[in-house]
Formats: sequence, C-alpha cells, structure tokens
Amino acid sequence: MPLINVIPGDKIPMAPMNVRLPAWRVPGWLLVLWWLARGLFRLTVLAIRYWWLTAPVALALWVRAEFGGLVLAGVVLTVATGCAAWWRWHPSSWLRFGWYPLVSRFRALFVYRRRWASVMATCGLATTFAGNRYVPQLLRVRGDRFGDELTVRLLPGQIPDDWGQAAERLAYAFRRRSGQARSTGRPDRVVVRLVRRDPLAAVVVPLPVADVPELDGLPLGVDEDGQPYRLRLAGSHVLIAGATGSGKGSVLWSLLRSLAGGIQSGLIEVWAFDPKGGMELAAGVPLFTRFTYDDPDSMAGVLEEAVKRMRLRAARLRGVTRQHVPTPEDPLLVLVVDELAALTAYITDRKVRDRIKESLGLLLSQGRAVGVHVVAALQDPRKDVLPFRDLFPTRIGLRLTEPEQVDMVLGDAARDRGALCDRIPESSPGVGFVVLDGVREPVRVRFAYLTDDDIRQLGRDYRRLCDDTDQEVTS
Repeated sequence: MPLINVIPGDKIPMAPMNVRLPAWRVPGWLLVLWWLARGLFRLTVLAIRYWWLTAPVALALWVRAEFGGLVLAGVVLTVATGCAAWWRWHPSSWLRFGWYPLVSRFRALFVYRRRWASVMATCGLATTFAGNRYVPQLLRVRGDRFGDELTVRLLPGQIPDDWGQAAERLAYAFRRRSGQARSTGRPDRVVVRLVRRDPLAAVVVPLPVADVPELDGLPLGVDEDGQPYRLRLAGSHVLIAGATGSGKGSVLWSLLRSLAGGIQSGLIEVWAFDPKGGMELAAGVPLFTRFTYDDPDSMAGVLEEAVKRMRLRAARLRGVTRQHVPTPEDPLLVLVVDELAALTAYITDRKVRDRIKESLGLLLSQGRAVGVHVVAALQDPRKDVLPFRDLFPTRIGLRLTEPEQVDMVLGDAARDRGALCDRIPESSPGVGFVVLDGVREPVRVRFAYLTDDDIRQLGRDYRRLCDDTDQEVTS
C-alpha cells in the first residue's frame, strides 16, 4: 500500500463507505474446544456439588471394573446390612445422621431444585432487572418425617415477611399441606417450613405435674418438633382466643395442671371467674381460693379486691425488688377468667361494666411485676370486646372463624407470618398458635387434653392445703 504524504491543513482521504474491511473469524476448532472446556467445567461443578450421588456411582463402577460383579454385590450387601443394623440398634441416630440427610438431598435435587426457578416466578419471589432474571438461591434442604425446611438466600430488597405471605402458595406449588416462613440469625436468609404430614395430629395426654412449678416455663403441650412446649407465666399475662369447640379449656386446664404443685403448697393462689354460670371451671373448685360466677357485681368486687392486694404489695416491695418472688406467706396470684367478653362487653349494667374494665386495666398494666397475673379466654375478639389486647404479652390463637380475627388477637401481620388460625380444622381442638411480645414468628402448639375425670382427679390430688372456711365460692 503506497504511503500518503499529509500536509498540515490538508484533508485525509477516507475509504469509500461501501468498502468492507475483512472480518476476523474464530476458527471452528477453537469454538469446539471452548464448548468442550465449558461443558467439562460444568460437569465438574455438578460432580462436586452432588458428590453424595456421583462418588458412590464412581466407586461402584471402579469396583465393578477392577473386581467384578460379585464383589460389587458383596459390597452393596455389606453396606445395606450395616445400615439395617444401625437402624435396629439405634433408630434415632440412624434417622438423624443417616436416613433424613440422604432423603433431604434427594428431595432437594428431584423435588425442589428441578422446579425452583418456575415456582419462584409464579409465586412472585423472582424479579427481572435490565433484561436479566434474578432468582433467590436455595442453599439447603433439611427434612424430617413431617416435612422439609428450606434455607434460602434472599434477593436484595426482600424481607422475611415477603416469604411469609407467599408460604402458603409455595406449599401448594410443591404439593405440601402447609407452609410457614421464619427469619434466621442472618439478615440475608430465611427458612421456609413445608409440612407434608401434621405433627400435631395426635391428642396430647396430660403432662406430669411438678412439685414446684417453673414459672419461667410451664409445660402445657407439644410443639411441631415433638418437644414439650413451655409457656412463661412469670412477668406476663395470657390471652386465649378461639371459637366454640376450639379447645380453650385444654389451654386453661393444662395451665392449671402445671400450677397444681404450687397451689397445693400455697405458693400460688388461683381466683377463678366463670361468667357462664360455672359450667367450665366448677370441676376444679378444690384448686381455687376464690371462685365467682353468675353475679357481675360480685365479680367486680373480687376484681377490686385483687387491685387492692396488688397496690398493697407494690407499696411493700417498692425500693426492695423489681420482681415479686412467691412464698407461702406472699403467694403468686393468678386470675383465671373463662369468658372475658362476658365481663367487658355483655354486662348490661354500665356502672358494673365500667368497674370491671377499670380493675382489669389496672391489673393488666401494673400487676406483672408484683406477682398478679391474668389468664383470660374469650370467643369474640372484636375491638369493642377486647380493648386490652396490647396489655397481654402472651397471646394464644386457637381455631378462629375469620382470617381478620387472627390479627385482632395475635397482632398485626401475624397471619402473614404463618399463624393460620382460620385454617385449623374442627377435628383438631387444642391446636393453636402462640405469639410472644418481641418474637416475630408464631409457634404452633397442641395443648394437652384433660377429661372431666382428669380434672376431678387433679382437684382431689392437689387441693389447697387449707380449711374449708379459707375458700370462697360466690354465685
């Protein structure tokens, strides 16, 4: 090509627009080499990720090639015999460290990862940006005999409540009974629990009675992990809400049973209020120091006596301690109200109703530190019926009739976090969700069931050690 002398100020001649410069093309063999290297890299990554599947296959192929089929059959038989012996000798450790981890890996591969991207998109948990699709990463699957727990890395901008709202859709997408999401210790992760079989289907028998009740953890039932559920009464009030036949009596009598040892020794006094004429609580009269029913005026008077005792105790403990410790001389006072709405909304006498509301407001706002606790049950959770919801640190929701009632009882967004009280079947009385102040996720529990004979026997075995004149029953 001849050289062009360029004089300053002259224009440089340009090539015509229709002249194409020669394009450099990638040789075919180089493309083939690139795709082979890329495929080999992906296979290596998959082999390392699913080592629990590729390693046994590779080992079996090696044994078959080196020693023959008979040796391979002998190795397989030996491994199977060892697993069977392990299961027979110690089934709990076999399930925990052998069977469930293996089944969880297979479920992760063939149930969840196979459909993960499509399910995330249809459930609204995937997103697109600049033409690219972003899907939350499934980190781990841990299964047991009732369901699976999926640990997921959140996308930027997601919070655990987003997964709580989508948990039910995820359960149906993966053919599971129910779903619940909860946060973990790390802010970028969430755990989704998908249930295949209800772990609380069986009735819970009455739990053993301790001689000295542990007020920081009273055993009342069983949680979804099969462990005894312990409810903290010290420094708390308890609200129980549920429709007719939902099992409110199971919660009340399980609580009274767990307190029975302290009632017998005098560490605990129970004042019972049964506005429904004494039908529910009358069987436990030997356990109660005070028992009132039917007459609203007498119930208002007993509540005012409780307020007076609370104030006298507060004056005595002021400057000495910030938390009451029960003794036989200064026992813990537990007020049990079977139907709170009958005291706060259904009484026609306005003056009596105002007295009851005033006393309950004082007891709920000032009684925890001085050892005066309120345990109340109700059926109707409307605001005008339940004006003291926020004063109950512990709230229990059993079967409810409407989805809106869940948030009325357990707090805002409780249903989105998994407290599906309106989905509890009528065939499961005593199943409910427990929400504690300061704890985001509700806990699903089945409370122990006490028959009428169990309640009467409880009253005979743990009746208060006092004279008959020390007990007051007011109609």
